[in-house]
Amino acid sequence: MTASEDRLLVALDIDGTLLHYDGTLTDEVRRAVAEVRDAGHEVVLASGRSLIAMTPVAAELGIGTGLMVASNGSVTVRLDPDEPQGWTLEDVVTFDPAPALRLLREELPDARYAVEDLGVGFRMNALFPEGELDGQHRVVDFEDLWSEEVTRVVVRSPESTSEQFHELVERLGLDDVTYAVGWTAWMDLAPLGVSKATALEQVRRRVHVQPHRTVALGDGRNDVEMLRWAARGVAMGHADPVVKEAADEVTGTIEDDGAAQFLRTLLAT
Repeated sequence: MTASEDRLLVALDIDGTLLHYDGTLTDEVRRAVAEVRDAGHEVVLASGRSLIAMTPVAAELGIGTGLMVASNGSVTVRLDPDEPQGWTLEDVVTFDPAPALRLLREELPDARYAVEDLGVGFRMNALFPEGELDGQHRVVDFEDLWSEEVTRVVVRSPESTSEQFHELVERLGLDDVTYAVGWTAWMDLAPLGVSKATALEQVRRRVHVQPHRTVALGDGRNDVEMLRWAARGVAMGHADPVVKEAADEVTGTIEDDGAAQFLRTLLAT
């Protein structure tokens, strides 16, 4: 067991890092995560997923306690099996999505828009394809999407590319939100200045791990700030050049169980 002063905070992205794109988790990665936790290190899942989409993954990994970062940093929870839902809220950051939604609809009138109802699901102007969003889905009038402040906005525009999303945000001047472009046709909006990195810094302070004992692993552009934040930022081998450039090193691809390869290096330190 690692001595308290030597333990690491290990921040792990989920999709494309721990999970394959079809949502499967290999036994190799599952074992590696368990071994790192058993060694006494603080493993923190950090994802763009909503809270209700993260808890099943945590359960599959055997993680029932500790802190977890959801919604690209807008939501931090403490997993607790004694709680009715299995978790308690530690920190929630919200914003008014109305200005961004109005501007985006003018440019992308046929896009689908959703806002997160924390711990429940999503309100949306039209149903998303089955399996893309978890929880309960409630279709509402577009104006009802900003009836209250939210933690996250999802924009799905099948005809748009990642590059077009980046260009659109710059052109519209969406300087009152933080945005993350995922796979083609998908963009998340979060409160200004909020990212996985900002949430993880608060987690680090809560669990009393020194900055030089932080490591992070991810594959997406929404992981860039997290990889830069960590003392040891590691990109998956299939990540695009922007993500790799933000990292200190690169591990194997998702097909090679790159996450397991990286995690096992922590057991030798």
